[in-house]
Amino acid sequence: MKIENTQAIGQVRRLLLGITLASLGTLSCARAATVDVNVWYGMNAHNDAAFQNLAKEFNRSQDSVRVVLKAFDSPEAVESALRASVGRPGATPNLAQMNDSREPDGPYKSRYVLPLHVLLAKHPMRGVKWFLSGTDTFAHDTRGRLTAFPYMASVPVMFYNTNAFHKAKIAPTVPQRTWLGLQAQLVTLANGGSRACPLTVGVPVAVDLESLASVNQQFYASGDNGFKARGTPKFNFDLLYVRHLSLMKSWVSAGIMVRPETATQAAAKFASGDCAVLMADSSDIGQFIGAHALNFGVSGLPYYPEATRAPGNAFVGGSALWAISGHSAAQDKATAQFLAWLAQPANASKWYQETGYLPLTAEAFAATGADYYRRLAGWRDVAASYAMQPDVTGRGFWVNNYPRIRTMLRAALDRALAGQEAAVPTLRAAAAQADGMMRER
Repeated sequence: MKIENTQAIGQVRRLLLGITLASLGTLSCARAATVDVNVWYGMNAHNDAAFQNLAKEFNRSQDSVRVVLKAFDSPEAVESALRASVGRPGATPNLAQMNDSREPDGPYKSRYVLPLHVLLAKHPMRGVKWFLSGTDTFAHDTRGRLTAFPYMASVPVMFYNTNAFHKAKIAPTVPQRTWLGLQAQLVTLANGGSRACPLTVGVPVAVDLESLASVNQQFYASGDNGFKARGTPKFNFDLLYVRHLSLMKSWVSAGIMVRPETATQAAAKFASGDCAVLMADSSDIGQFIGAHALNFGVSGLPYYPEATRAPGNAFVGGSALWAISGHSAAQDKATAQFLAWLAQPANASKWYQETGYLPLTAEAFAATGADYYRRLAGWRDVAASYAMQPDVTGRGFWVNNYPRIRTMLRAALDRALAGQEAAVPTLRAAAAQADGMMRER
């Protein structure tokens, strides 16, 4: 007969039960301590996937903060949803991707925005040197302080299909940096296999109006681009603009430029190899790298040597991650923790290489090796130029109600390039309409 020590067995069972309950209690506390950071964003499909992968990697790297992503079609859609959520407890995200509106009273003065420099004063990032100069107005205030995390900063550039240049027997297989030099190449490309689309433009306002000024080292708006304006600044669409728009109209008529479509459609045409040259945002680089049959290079936008000896830089644009106010101290701390992780050299370098947004930090740029640039002739030089202090004409501009004005300018360009209006009346009417819109509050 088997004899059991019931008292001993009971003690063991109670001990195991205590350990189990203690373990469950510890796990419950760990879960309770996890802080969610909600991020609303809107990017193209390729960059969206890259961002999701980084967020997952961050979540796996620790268990105190969980990043929760919510995707929208665009930064404009994010901002619309954000405005609708303000005032509803718990409805706003911790971070939102929004465009820098280029307005004096931009997002950083909104009551629902927590300026980044305020957040970082409480939760500093150690050993970080931002890539963009504080004198560039993108995501900076008048004192050069960061208002947002400049994670999606991009610039308009010229992409070119090196296979198309080779097929057309253009040597070297790079585009000319002057507009008239490029024109001759576009004719050769059209006659050498790229008749369907020698050139298209994905961001016409940025290329043909905004950066036409900065690349040619001219002011885009009066009063030093609005920074020193007494009253309302004005657009002076002078002979440079008339000449340029007239040239673009002639290119469309001659069939060496396809009329601008949406940025997404233009990028898709270039990625498929249908277009030899594309002027679009650098943030398209990632999806072009993914198009394995595409061999391409990157160049700065063309300039007019009659206007400047050497080209300046196009304006920095794009969007940023804006911290949203009204959250608990624990959530703000967790938000800063996520941003600090994104700013680590390896993570920031990976983001730069996979997307085509400008480097977030100097360390990210330095950590990017020569292998990355081997397929991207010209991109390193373009990106490196933005680490320097910008010219006074290229540091940005501030214009009241500019998002609405930008939409109006795009419509005006579309009409002109469709042959509905001549260059002079188009530009004159656009300047007058912009003047009225700037005065609205």
